[in-house]
Amino acid sequence: MTLLDPATRTATGIARRTELTGAPAPVPATLLDASWRDYIYAEVWTRPGLDLRSRFLISMAGAASARDAVAAERYAHGALYKKELTLAELREAALHVAVYSGWSTGQVLDDAITRATAALGLDAASFPPIRAEPWDPAVRHTEGQANFKTVMCFGGPPPRTAYFEGGIVNFVFGEMWMRPGLDQRSRRWLTLVGVCESAASTPIRSHIWAAMASGNATADEMYEFVLQYAIHAGWPKGSVAQSAVMEQADRVAKGLPFEA
Repeated sequence: MTLLDPATRTATGIARRTELTGAPAPVPATLLDASWRDYIYAEVWTRPGLDLRSRFLISMAGAASARDAVAAERYAHGALYKKELTLAELREAALHVAVYSGWSTGQVLDDAITRATAALGLDAASFPPIRAEPWDPAVRHTEGQANFKTVMCFGGPPPRTAYFEGGIVNFVFGEMWMRPGLDQRSRRWLTLVGVCESAASTPIRSHIWAAMASGNATADEMYEFVLQYAIHAGWPKGSVAQSAVMEQADRVAKGLPFEA
């Protein structure tokens, strides 16, 4: 049997954190501090099953959802330092997080991005308005319904309520998901963090199914998502997400539609 050396793990954690954040890894002052170095950075962030851009997005959304402004800033700083995401993309990410995790959570991330931008000495990024031109409400509604089907890979939600009409159809799918500032795969990870945080069964299962059915993520990547997500959400919420991924990965593999 080959034994793993704890000194090697510590060295890996120091190197990985320094590489990812662009700042020297601090000397741990507590057991919890040491666990960030020896487990989170040394073991989870070195796994090959998910690209670095995706891990940054999942972690930023998870930290913001946990109201961990320090970690959210560290991830935003790292994503910009490593050039995995542009500042404009991060601003789009903050808006997306606001929709699925609440505007207060989106504000935590947006503020963290602002601090990371200042620390790196970057210029502020311009952003396209939510909608620059006048629009026909009926057209936006039709576009939202069509885009719901594109993103979710099944029929649109029932209309005639303020939540579905004014929220889901008109804004979420009629505007936000259609914005060009962030690719669909990236939006998936932010969405998945938000719905898993909600503990709402149907959104968790439908978005996990859609992530795989759309081709935005493989089953193996979804299993990696659960581990990365659980760092900030905790293992119990990770367990719920894990069960949903197992269930929906089986349905996708069999070519079965989503079933509420």
